Amino acid sequence: MAPIDPHSFTDSTHPLTTHISLTFYFDFPSSTISSATLVSFSTPYTGPLTLDTRSLSVSSVLDPLSLSPLPFSLSPTDPILGQSLNISISKQTHQILILSKTSPSSSALQWLSPTQTFNKNHPFLYTHCQPIHARSIFPCQDTPAARVKYTAKLNIPRELSAVMGARHVERRDPIPSEGGGLCEDEVWCGDDRVVEEFVMEQPIPPYLFAFAIGELGFREVGPRTRVYAEAVPEVLDAAATEFAGTEEIVMVGERLFGPYEWERFDLLVLPPSFPLGGMENPRLVFLTPTVIKGDASGSQVVAHELAHGWTGNLITNKNNEHFWLNEGFTTYAERRIVEAVQGEDIASLNIGIGWMGLVKDVERFKDNMEFTKLKTSQAGVDPDEVYSVIPYEKGFQFLQRIERQIGRPAFDVFLKKYIATFKFQSIDTDMFLNFLKANVPGIENEIDLKLWTEGTGIPPDAMEPVSNLYSKIVSLANEFKLGRIPREDEVAEWKGQEWELYLENLPKSVEASQVRALDALYHLSESKNYEVKVAFLQLAISARCRDYYGVVERTLKEVGRILYLRPLYSALIQGDRKEEDRDFARRVFSEACDSYHPIAQAVVEATLAKNV
Repeated sequence: MAPIDPHSFTDSTHPLTTHISLTFYFDFPSSTISSATLVSFSTPYTGPLTLDTRSLSVSSVLDPLSLSPLPFSLSPTDPILGQSLNISISKQTHQILILSKTSPSSSALQWLSPTQTFNKNHPFLYTHCQPIHARSIFPCQDTPAARVKYTAKLNIPRELSAVMGARHVERRDPIPSEGGGLCEDEVWCGDDRVVEEFVMEQPIPPYLFAFAIGELGFREVGPRTRVYAEAVPEVLDAAATEFAGTEEIVMVGERLFGPYEWERFDLLVLPPSFPLGGMENPRLVFLTPTVIKGDASGSQVVAHELAHGWTGNLITNKNNEHFWLNEGFTTYAERRIVEAVQGEDIASLNIGIGWMGLVKDVERFKDNMEFTKLKTSQAGVDPDEVYSVIPYEKGFQFLQRIERQIGRPAFDVFLKKYIATFKFQSIDTDMFLNFLKANVPGIENEIDLKLWTEGTGIPPDAMEPVSNLYSKIVSLANEFKLGRIPREDEVAEWKGQEWELYLENLPKSVEASQVRALDALYHLSESKNYEVKVAFLQLAISARCRDYYGVVERTLKEVGRILYLRPLYSALIQGDRKEEDRDFARRVFSEACDSYHPIAQAVVEATLAKNV
């Protein structure tokens, strides 16, 4: 076997999938999906074939023309990779058909009961497949190296609707015999069922496969953008207001990076359990409701997910060892969009918050510096466990260093050429470096490219941002050590990012009285901006200010975003924390875990296991 990805069983001697036709029957009472997966290759093939699965029951593998069975076996379960589906193809074919069923514990799926939704009337289901969770929905070559086009038929309860990171074809009544053996026709064609059809006509990596099913509504906010959410008028209206400027952001992106290739840029605001800030699924970005802050600052998350339309979705890292090619480029592109739309000062705040996150995560991995590199080695490593801001922020710093060296106009020309050259391809770090050296002759003599990509920690020529606003905020944070809280006139124009940067720069050891005094003046523990609230609560925990533990508990129970869960749970249990704090963390998790997405559950469990 010659693997092409440390996180996939895919064999480099086997053909890569080019197209998948998916037929799904959704059974909400059992929290399972029955699937017929028609896998296509570009040319006929005979021999062994290996696909990735996790927690799937595979009932049969068939030749789709004759419906004759093909021999198959499932390997023992690997705790990270799942199980390989090993198929023997004895007669040349360019397609195989696999019938399978998901487990209720599928790592890509979160099934929400009606009581976990806003309206409390109907269940809700959504996916999150990054980095290696598509295999828990259907068998596939679950590696970014295998880009696929697909079609999908979703048979769902009639009272619900479906959206997908693909073009919607139609909503219609089920047709007898189209279920592909998943269930009897009377079940497939029940009066209470409807089929939603979708097609993805551009090749995408499997981790971008996405759908959501529930009681959904939408608002039009631009010529290319609808905002979807649960059908609750106040949620839809708040989202439409927050993201009203989306078309301007798309136009700025096109001016900077070239045509937007995905036609639509729709947004779906998910329930609070969504584990990320956003997910860049093509045509339909998934967002946490915590980005709706009431001041349009949530548009920065939208700018990041939009930027993925060029860097990440259009050009993709070949595997997770080169994740910085997705996120470093996208962080750079996001900040260029923010600078164009909101100005240099806001972009500098963004960079400053990122710099603090980079410093913090380099410290987090001080005992395993491999994961402070851009080009990492991840064999035997769960990519969810080593997720950090390092690929984002160190990757951004690397690209900014190149920009400083050759100048922005030349770097802009380089960036557009890079995107045009590699679009709809999956690449690795060496491919990027070779392209860089070919197009910027002598760059390797000016910048230590090996140190940046293979070295640990923060390179000496990385640069903390410089701006008057950034410097003023950092200076005010330093004065807090001397007991001075900013005056109201000094913070009158501050929004979430200013407060976040201020709190991130405060000393980690402060007195409980200082924490209470700061909150008494500015009510940070009540902030609607979760980045501000969580940064303040970390400060309160570090000061052992138990007045705020009730707010900590409510926060951990009302949102499932890993960005908030990991630091709050870590703050409660790390170092010389008292046993009552550790008991508090364990109790809150035991009560909240059922509302978290499976990926978030695993992250918190790993955090507690390391520190308790």
